[in-house]
Amino acid sequence: MTKNNRTPVPPEVPADALPVDNAKAVLKGYYAGSQIPSPQGGFLMPLGVRTGDGGKGHLILECSASSLRYHVEIPKGTRVERSKVREVLDQGVEPDCPRHGRGQRLIRMGNDLVCQLCGVAFARV
Repeated sequence: MTKNNRTPVPPEVPADALPVDNAKAVLKGYYAGSQIPSPQGGFLMPLGVRTGDGGKGHLILECSASSLRYHVEIPKGTRVERSKVREVLDQGVEPDCPRHGRGQRLIRMGNDLVCQLCGVAFARV
């Protein structure tokens, strides 16, 4: 804990970003492309996604009513998700993001295949 009783934020996230309380519901709304209600009233608008350590992603959001910034850690790819991506790669086809579905291709970032929308690394190439 830091002096102001806030948990320290990862280096991938802006220092002024607050963690959200209901991360699972926020991620569900984000994956569905729906409006995400803000704790301050209004809605949370996605500002960006950053890739973190260990294949995790970090979603940065801003409240439309208060301009407060929030962050959500996006969990790394599951074993099943990674194996599906590997199977598609072995067939010689460019894989889609297992979480966003068809039409959202994984991009090469260094040695990893990463989703641009969730920042999660699903395979090494």
